[in-house]
Amino acid sequence: MKIGVSTACLYPLLTEKALEEVGKSGIKETEVFFNSEGELKKQFVKELAKIKDYYGLNVLSIHPTMSLAESFMFFSAYDRRKDEGLESFKRYGEITAELGAKYVILHGGKPNGILSDEQYFERFCEIGRATAENGGVLLQENVVKFRAGDMDFLKKMNGYLGNDARFCLDVKQCIRGGYSPFDAVDMLKNSIKHIHISDNDSQKDCKIPYKGDFSLVDFLKRAEKSGFSGDTVVEVYRDAYGEYDELFTSVKKLREIYKNG
Repeated sequence: MKIGVSTACLYPLLTEKALEEVGKSGIKETEVFFNSEGELKKQFVKELAKIKDYYGLNVLSIHPTMSLAESFMFFSAYDRRKDEGLESFKRYGEITAELGAKYVILHGGKPNGILSDEQYFERFCEIGRATAENGGVLLQENVVKFRAGDMDFLKKMNGYLGNDARFCLDVKQCIRGGYSPFDAVDMLKNSIKHIHISDNDSQKDCKIPYKGDFSLVDFLKRAEKSGFSGDTVVEVYRDAYGEYDELFTSVKKLREIYKNG
């Protein structure tokens, strides 16, 4: 398992600057979090690819900028808007190829959506097919306040889709959703393809590694035992640390302890 860090951790630093900082840190694995529609232009992605190549980075996944709009775009009854969204995700699929990545992360629909659960699952597959046209693999993330933030919904989606169920499991979102990340990996098993990891304690649900009391390595080992064979990135918010070096040192510590554990 490779352990890296998401450029989202450095937000609101410009995406290209955040990728440079990851490169300077010596950490080789990363996730690129896009923050504006203009960043999808081919010339901008070429600049990201140059930074990636210069530092020898391995981009594991990309995160679309339209997360907050996905419920409105994809999970309503208005097909024309959905079709426009599919074109956007075809572009994200292209970007995975341009950056040598694999996964595209989806937040999905809100709990008040009009689609039935089964319609939601079929819509996820439709978005997945559009993303896959150019090489990307779509993952559903378990984001709280979205339908997939609920453990029962995740279980139902996993059972309904079978081999087509693919998830990005985020530890802090499990905590915010009121369920154990350990229970989530036991339930979803090898349907989990990617993990967003962070630390936490009784005071704060999102901390950099080894600033809380979450059993980070035990969790990763449990995920592997349950069938997970993907990679992991640390994804925290900017208020979780001070200087950039504090973040990067914590990621390196997690990598070392996991490697020797």
